[in-house]
Amino acid sequence: MDDKHYKIIYEDDWLLVVDKPSGMLVIPTPKKETNTLTDLLNKDMDSRGVEANAHPCHRLDRDTSGLIIYAMGKKTQALMMDEFKKRRVKKRYIAFAHGRVKNDFGAIESPIYSRKKRRKEAAITRYKVIERKKDYTVLEVEPVTGRTNQIRIHFKELGHPLVGEDVYAFRRDFKLRFKRVALHAKSIEFTQPLTKKHLRFDSPLPADMQNFLQRKN
Repeated sequence: MDDKHYKIIYEDDWLLVVDKPSGMLVIPTPKKETNTLTDLLNKDMDSRGVEANAHPCHRLDRDTSGLIIYAMGKKTQALMMDEFKKRRVKKRYIAFAHGRVKNDFGAIESPIYSRKKRRKEAAITRYKVIERKKDYTVLEVEPVTGRTNQIRIHFKELGHPLVGEDVYAFRRDFKLRFKRVALHAKSIEFTQPLTKKHLRFDSPLPADMQNFLQRKN
């Protein structure tokens, strides 16, 4: 996949699964940016004569690459978001974390403050070590809950902020450099709420993360 373009990897009458490149917003911020993933998808739908609008069912940060589900229409979006609330959607990420994570696998369980709700909410992130490099660890990460920036916050709390992190840690404190947060949504698994079909999709590691692995052995 071109690092500047999205790719629709699944489509039915109700849902899309899209492979998002890093650097692309899902929805506009208050700055009202154009060329967000949602804008581009809806332009694509319009050009094909599709009447329903595409709505994201969850979020990915601008920096995060990988898989995201869109619903065609608000009713389908509500059904799919209910699947997320009931924790029936399995998402797995590949992350590069500074330092050598000690345990081969584990769970980070600490609440995360919600600005919208003005309170802390329970948050759980499971992880397992794929490989330990000299200065960083390659991990597979599964967020059990879906709090905003959960993975980034939890690994900062673990003492191993993600490579490229510049919000929850200072880049200058680490010798490793990466142009974005090293986080990729590699797989998503769920039951389509209307057809009841079990679906799973995978996205290969993007070129920038592959190149980092090869350079930083």
